[in-house]
Amino acid sequence: MLNLDANFVTAPINLVSIIAIKPQPETEITCANCRACCCRLEVMIISDTGVPAEHIAVDKWGAETMLRLADGWCSALDRDTFMCTIYENRPWICREFAMGSYECQDERATLIIVAS
Repeated sequence: MLNLDANFVTAPINLVSIIAIKPQPETEITCANCRACCCRLEVMIISDTGVPAEHIAVDKWGAETMLRLADGWCSALDRDTFMCTIYENRPWICREFAMGSYECQDERATLIIVAS
């Protein structure tokens, strides 16, 4: 049993202040509003999906990666539309990085914070 001294004051609890407010969902991520945040990540080419040779770089360990240009973006990204110019032949990892997934939203948040 808990012993409280005479100076202990009890007060009613305001449940509204302790209930977590459910965050409102962000606008659905689509090709039109994506901003291609993932196209700044290093992408290893681990299977043959037909990526054109002009978009392939070789890292210091000899592994093939998607070429990134001086601005940090993937060379296959159309800078005007922010869409992939080799979509049908994009690397496996790009196919698995689902738009709107936790990883996608985390990367978007990181890029938006850095850009701010």
